[in-house]
Amino acid sequence: MATADDLKFQEFDDAANLLAANPDATTISIDEPVEIPKNQHSRLQEPGREEDDELLGTDDSDKTELLAGQKKSAPFWTFEYYQTFFDVDTYQVLDRIKGSVFPVPGKNFVRLYIRSNPDLYGPFWICATLVFTIAVSGNLSNFFIHLGKPTYHYVPEFRKVSIAATTIYAYAWLVPLALWGFLMWRNSKVMNIVSYSFLEIVCVYGYSLFIYIPTAMLWIIPQKVVRWVLVVFSLCLSGSVLVMTFWPAVRDDNRRIAVATVATILLLHALLAVGCLVGHCHSFSLTS
Repeated sequence: MATADDLKFQEFDDAANLLAANPDATTISIDEPVEIPKNQHSRLQEPGREEDDELLGTDDSDKTELLAGQKKSAPFWTFEYYQTFFDVDTYQVLDRIKGSVFPVPGKNFVRLYIRSNPDLYGPFWICATLVFTIAVSGNLSNFFIHLGKPTYHYVPEFRKVSIAATTIYAYAWLVPLALWGFLMWRNSKVMNIVSYSFLEIVCVYGYSLFIYIPTAMLWIIPQKVVRWVLVVFSLCLSGSVLVMTFWPAVRDDNRRIAVATVATILLLHALLAVGCLVGHCHSFSLTS
């Protein structure tokens, strides 16, 4: 009966004979574990799964982000707790603004820009800038329309600031809150529903409003047709960001519910844009 040592010497002799016949041959010892190439693992995955992981943000990179987020956070009543929401640099803010103005077809805004470090700095200042832009452009438009009339005396309309601030900040916070609650509810009903955090949804909505800032500046142009064209163009850009972000999260739900959810998101977004423009033009008709 052959011992273990005899088998080892036999293996060595066979390897030596093989190398003598073919110097380029590769030998593998039976004691060495065989490693499966990484690309072979990827072939075993379901077709299309990699695309879904990239779109929804469920691949291995998110595991490291979840592990990084397990570190102990400060209590919510401390300043350090809210400081983390504004821990973002200028490069990240500009990159997210660029992504909201020039959306990439088929790419998830949360996955590309937000998930690594969601913030409130950008959404807060975008909303604030939009509020003052709408108010200032409304007052300037009113001034230019009545410029040259001897009976006209310019009076700043500060109420526009309060109206615009209430409308925009209510939209930027209440709609994401309702959407977050809806996704959490559907996630308990359907296992495949991907639920974003409330901060991520607020971040998406906040950055999607940036395109309305230059649009509101151009509302100084007196032609109504130009204003409506600008609103429709801005609505298409910002609406596409919301659709490409939230459609992958609800598409595995009931078809009617998924379509109704996305349609409601677009409808509320359109109402905000149209409401701001109608209020902008309505102030002119009251003063004219």
